[in-house]
Amino acid sequence: MGAHHQATGHQAGLGTGADFKARRLRQEGVGKVRFDRYTSAGLGAILVWSTSVPLARSLSEQVGAVVGAAAVHLLGGFLSFSFFLYRTRGSLLPLRRLPGRYLLGCGALFVLYMLALYTAVGLAADRHQALEVGLLNYLWPALTILFSLLLLGKKSRITLIPGTLLALGGVILVLGAGRDFSFVSLADNGGRRPAAYALGLAAAVSWALYSNLTRRWAEEKSGGGVEVFLLATGGAFLFLAWSRGESPLWTWRAGGEVLFLGSATALGYLLWDLAMRKGDVVFVAACSYSTPLLSTLLGCLYLDVAAGPDLWLGCLLIVAGSVLSWASVSDRAGAGGS
Repeated sequence: MGAHHQATGHQAGLGTGADFKARRLRQEGVGKVRFDRYTSAGLGAILVWSTSVPLARSLSEQVGAVVGAAAVHLLGGFLSFSFFLYRTRGSLLPLRRLPGRYLLGCGALFVLYMLALYTAVGLAADRHQALEVGLLNYLWPALTILFSLLLLGKKSRITLIPGTLLALGGVILVLGAGRDFSFVSLADNGGRRPAAYALGLAAAVSWALYSNLTRRWAEEKSGGGVEVFLLATGGAFLFLAWSRGESPLWTWRAGGEVLFLGSATALGYLLWDLAMRKGDVVFVAACSYSTPLLSTLLGCLYLDVAAGPDLWLGCLLIVAGSVLSWASVSDRAGAGGS
């Protein structure tokens, strides 16, 4: 009887301890998604960006990367700014109410990201180096989560490390499927073309900073400054194209692709800005690991190309790593190390 009482008491104690830990995890926000329309907007941005990749490649081949980027971002800025004026009935007051540090700081990071990425790809000597530069750029989801610990006061568990490694391994498999990729090659090519690889890394850092600082500086605002950022980016690319003396030959097909990509660019960045200001930053950043996967899968469908085993293995790694990364970060102290 006594032994039974002790065993029952021991089980009750374990249950109480388990319940306490579960309550603590719930309080910290671990494993909980704030799945509202703002978080959904971030997932929409990821989907929009993923569908744009095949057309962006086609446009770059026709008119050049810089001219194509100028046309797309100017059109995206024009469309988004027109919608802004319609929504505010022609008033610029919402823009004037935005914090100066957000408009200047996040605006500079936005333009820097675009210029760094396009310039890095342009400086790559061949497609292999362009792939490696792209891999450096895709460090931004991991850096976004990392910077959220420093800038937004998030707390992490040790499981964030394996989660990040799994997701990045999946990205490498997806982007490097069927190609000869190695970290030795990455280091060697980085030494030969340091500017391209440094700019690829700068792109990742600037976008991760932009995403977090948008939340920190403009969370309480009803709108952001993406309209202005897109116009500034388009102007920067236009100046770059003019300074190079580029004069591409436009076709109806290229014009149609600019129309689609300009609309998608405006929609994608407006949705992302909304998610970063008011949604679940960590969850959306973790889901962003799937961007190269979705774009590759859609490219396979669009080009009628079969997906290889590396792609599906990369898919599993990305999903596992993303879930683990997201579940490892919480909003409150006490999450670390246990």
